[in-house]
Amino acid sequence: MMKRFVIALAAALVAASFTVSAWAGADNTETLKGYVTDTWCGYNRVSQPPTKECTLKCVKDDHAKYAFFNFADKKVYILNPQDEAAKYAGQTVVVKGTVGGNETFTTRKGSDSGAIITATSISPVQRK
Repeated sequence: MMKRFVIALAAALVAASFTVSAWAGADNTETLKGYVTDTWCGYNRVSQPPTKECTLKCVKDDHAKYAFFNFADKKVYILNPQDEAAKYAGQTVVVKGTVGGNETFTTRKGSDSGAIITATSISPVQRK
């Protein structure tokens, strides 16, 4: 009886370790292309690209956050880490990271909220 219990327990532990390994290995990383902008003017990005000067000014003077305007879905996301996003203000970039969570931010039209991209890498797109 004890031998069967030990074998069943060992089998359950092995199965659980495979489940945990599969879950831990799940990669929700997305690769997105768009502009590093700000939450104050970010909604204008469908019709006009940001400039570095405007983005930096809005973050400093209007309490905006650095954001990402995604070309694919035309949405604005908070872009974290903020200090890394600052390096690419006004540029077209490729962001690799995870989308999740929701955060309130300031816009020209008042308070709004949106999803957050936590970047593992931000790379500028080379102009041709």
